[in-house]
Amino acid sequence: MTEVRVPTLGESVSEATVATWFKKPGDSVETDEMLCELETDKVTVEVPSPAAGTLDEIVAQEGETVGVDALLAHIAEAGAAGPEETAPRKDEDKAADKKSASGDDGGSPDKPAAEDDAKDDDDASGEEVEVMVPTLGESVSEATIATWFKKEGDSVEADEMLAELETDKVSVEVPAPAAGTLTRILKQEGETVEAGGQLAVMTRGGGGKPHSKDEGTPETTEDPDRQGGKDQGGRTGEDAPSAKKLMEEKGLSPDDVTGTGKDGRIMKEDVLKAVGSGGTPKAKSSGASDASKSEAPRRAPSPAQDADREERVKMTRLRQTIAKRLKDAQNNAAMLTTYNEADMTAIMSLRAEFKELFEKKHGVKLGFMSFFAKACCHALKEVPEVNAEIDGTEVVYKHFVHMGVAVGTPNGLVVPVVRDADQKSFAEIEQEIGALGKKARDGKLKMDEMQGGTFTMSNGGVYGSLMSSPILNPPQSGILGMHKIQERPMVVDGQITIRPMMYLALSYDHRIVDGKGAVTFLVRVKEALEDPRRLLMDL
Repeated sequence: MTEVRVPTLGESVSEATVATWFKKPGDSVETDEMLCELETDKVTVEVPSPAAGTLDEIVAQEGETVGVDALLAHIAEAGAAGPEETAPRKDEDKAADKKSASGDDGGSPDKPAAEDDAKDDDDASGEEVEVMVPTLGESVSEATIATWFKKEGDSVEADEMLAELETDKVSVEVPAPAAGTLTRILKQEGETVEAGGQLAVMTRGGGGKPHSKDEGTPETTEDPDRQGGKDQGGRTGEDAPSAKKLMEEKGLSPDDVTGTGKDGRIMKEDVLKAVGSGGTPKAKSSGASDASKSEAPRRAPSPAQDADREERVKMTRLRQTIAKRLKDAQNNAAMLTTYNEADMTAIMSLRAEFKELFEKKHGVKLGFMSFFAKACCHALKEVPEVNAEIDGTEVVYKHFVHMGVAVGTPNGLVVPVVRDADQKSFAEIEQEIGALGKKARDGKLKMDEMQGGTFTMSNGGVYGSLMSSPILNPPQSGILGMHKIQERPMVVDGQITIRPMMYLALSYDHRIVDGKGAVTFLVRVKEALEDPRRLLMDL
């Protein structure tokens, strides 16, 4: 018997609540298959099976609170003989064997053995296969079914996309676990499903085995000539189902999008890129959105003369999460913003002098973000509370900097994280910010690339913002807002001169960051930007 125990939950986390059991007693489990999900005050932790076998007993039920290393369940290891396997065979079984050996089995004694074998093969090939919700990532426990690409009765190939799920951060495609027929859809579009839940049932092979073009019928076979060729502008590959749906939603045609997939296939990220680069979607009314468990209070209906000219679109899970997190930040933190301005002359001169040499050596352009990241890391060493967070009645100080960089995408704001930014060079920071930004815009960010940030930078200046108050990214205690560089008359050494100036804004949690610390942090950033030599001298 193997024990299943609560794993390590993370620094300063000593207990968790059993949220969901994915298996019930008697179910067979494989090694590392997810058994249950635990919720802490910070993250969701999945508990894998330590061995293959049968889930014998659940000790901690859903809703119970458990500590680290507490016993959750017992697993009976595979191969253990059960009572049915060791019990002596009954007389009826022996008689049945004797009867079968003589050919008298109540059926046709003349029935060829080959037909029996064929029947057995058909039974095996008609095996039911469960289509399950894939792993959604750390701290993500549920998703919404956005699209079913297949309908009941459709033939599918192994690994062909069946559905697309939408979480609060990323989209997850569900591939077919085997070739066969999609026999039953259990969860419809718009429904919310939990990690490890069942989505549908397939029949493997048999009657649902996909046909080739030669032996199939128009109803069961896709003609590649119809999928490609002239219908797709000379492209021979079929566009991804998620891309087709997104093009329909955005009012784009395949001619408006450049496909980067195999044989010119249009992928979902290609559509997002086309929309972000100026694709003009057509207005499309989706009707009144369905009620949500957590939706905000509804306003009074519009006058009849205005209602026909309005468009209602259901918020995506990403947009709902952004709204909730930003409102939570305002409600839970004592948020305050302090301002300063920086003369960007020195950095602009430095970039102009070394940008070609820098790009030639490192293969990446020298931008402003690496200077700001370095200046922030430098200031955070002197004012560590800006890099800390509150956990209950404790303050957790971080002796490292995981720098969050806010990125605007067609679907909303995301914050990928540059890990250990304080230990990286200018080139490494520029390369990583560029790579993460591209992934964000293409919708390819992974969950672990958006978690664990300790401080955030947000550059509203790229959109022309002159001044703003950024909102904290919980549970962080500080966020730096950068803005548009604008030439203004300044007094330098008693003379009025034109200088490229940028307003800086630091929003911080006043519960752990005092005004003195916030102002000191911003002054250190300003000094480092106006004289980058201070970064080399650690001044």
